[in-house]
Amino acid sequence: MVNTNFSFELMAQSDEARLGRIFTSKGYIDTPAFMPVGTQGTIKGVFLDDIKRTGTQIILGNTYHLLLRPGIEVLKSYGGLHNFMNWKQPILTDSGGYQIMSLSKFNKIDLKIGAIFKSHIDGKKIILSPEKSIQVQKAIDSDIMMVLDECPKLTKDKKILSKAIHVSTNWAKRCKIELGNNKKKGLFGITQGGLYKDLRIESIEKLKDIQFDGYAMGGLAVGETQSNMFKILNETTRYLPQDKPRYLMGVGTPSDILGAVKEGIDMFDCVMPTRSGRTGLAFTWEGKINLKNAKFQKDKTPLDAKCDIKELNKYSKAYLHHLIKCDEMLASMLISLHNIYFYQQFMREIRTNIKNATFEKFFKKYINFFD
Repeated sequence: MVNTNFSFELMAQSDEARLGRIFTSKGYIDTPAFMPVGTQGTIKGVFLDDIKRTGTQIILGNTYHLLLRPGIEVLKSYGGLHNFMNWKQPILTDSGGYQIMSLSKFNKIDLKIGAIFKSHIDGKKIILSPEKSIQVQKAIDSDIMMVLDECPKLTKDKKILSKAIHVSTNWAKRCKIELGNNKKKGLFGITQGGLYKDLRIESIEKLKDIQFDGYAMGGLAVGETQSNMFKILNETTRYLPQDKPRYLMGVGTPSDILGAVKEGIDMFDCVMPTRSGRTGLAFTWEGKINLKNAKFQKDKTPLDAKCDIKELNKYSKAYLHHLIKCDEMLASMLISLHNIYFYQQFMREIRTNIKNATFEKFFKKYINFFD
């Protein structure tokens, strides 16, 4: 185990694309980085030893879901989520802010208190205040914690977006106070403002005044077009501190990631690799492949001839097609693992091309490759 305070080193840059490294007490993370999503303390359908073999250096857990199950007391009894799920590398936890939006029919917002939920599991009343969110993340023993924020649904209404900035800034201050002086943990602020440049800059400046260890772009990947997402990143990412990691939450496809790296983003998470795996969709250097299609019924080639993790290169597309048609769970397990492996390959290629000052060529080749 590396005994170090949380820090970030910017190592190289190709235009706005950045090569860096995040240091935590559980190890370092090379950036740009992709974090597989383990919402409830597991990457769906994939063994953690195999996740590690893909080159994954950090995974994501979710404060709201882990608060409900298994709960703070169980997590404390294990000394945190790392021991509970047997993952010894860094963990980032979302604060529960996204669930305020995605489970809006179950909650209401009180600026002085926080979010008041009815559990989607049993209807029990749950209060998730900024302080409570940090307390849960402490119990999880997260290496990178996110402030509790209000993430509005996609809207053009500036009043709604301005209110979200006000609420989120207030909660961000309270989160930082609750965490206290803990140099081994990273605490990230989350910017809001929708697709409006002026609101995004306002949010960024308010968070910079509070001072965080990293900064996330929230309120994106909520239904806007890819071009609109890239546009607002292009207009506002430059206002984020150069010496802090930048995280685009909930993104995305390989093309989404590539375009956001070009605008200076360092960190990503998404359920895409495993969710696609469960539907028979594979990401490969040949492009996206829908293994449900009949044309793969007799295809003897593997998804990646070079991948020896779980000997994935021994499984033909025809066999995977067969498993899908038979509704065998092994299909989703193998394809999900392959997709995470591909995403980590993709991130390594991005980092290599930034280092070698060839990122622009790589970007042009692959930006529309997975459409």
